[in-house]
Amino acid sequence: MPDIVVMFFLLGLVGGLVKSDLAIPKAAYDVLSLLLMLTIGLKGGMALHGNMGWSLLPELMSVALLGFLIPLILFPLLWKVVRLNLADSASFAAHYGSVSAGTFAVALAYAESNQMLVGGQVTLYLVLLELPAIVIGLMLYRHFSGVKNAASGGMMSILHESLTNRGVILLVGGVLIGWMYGPRQGAGVTDLYTGALWVYWLCFCLKWVLLLPKH
Repeated sequence: MPDIVVMFFLLGLVGGLVKSDLAIPKAAYDVLSLLLMLTIGLKGGMALHGNMGWSLLPELMSVALLGFLIPLILFPLLWKVVRLNLADSASFAAHYGSVSAGTFAVALAYAESNQMLVGGQVTLYLVLLELPAIVIGLMLYRHFSGVKNAASGGMMSILHESLTNRGVILLVGGVLIGWMYGPRQGAGVTDLYTGALWVYWLCFCLKWVLLLPKH
């Protein structure tokens, strides 16, 4: 049998293809996305509870370095070779430098359902990839667009925009809370994770199908 997450994805696909009146309000989809990011952070933090050590530092620094390098490599390729415009090149470079929380959640659920051992630090990978990618993407766009006015701000503005990104806030906050309280006190909260993941993928697929061109 396929993983149950796949079945919810297929349910959304079927609902969209048969033009069902099933409609997910954007606000509900946004809430699910926020809940998913928060619970991912909590699960990672609880796994790190009592297991955080300096031995993880080289591993985490390597991941952060990837977060810087991927957008820096992709940007010139997208802009000069693929010939995308500047804004799209910077946006795509940042996007591929970071990680989709939904994709990560599915991969994590698959690993857990198959009894694969996954370290709690993998949740930190999300933050360590996303934050540098956002910063680099914004810096590249502002540098090459020649935007120098006061409204655009400088490096502090870019850092503020990146650090206050909702994904970063929820993931980092979730990791810290999970790490502080551990699995015993946090288990009740992360029970929401599985249900949120199922409904998220149903909504995602339904939304994707409805955006397809109509013939």
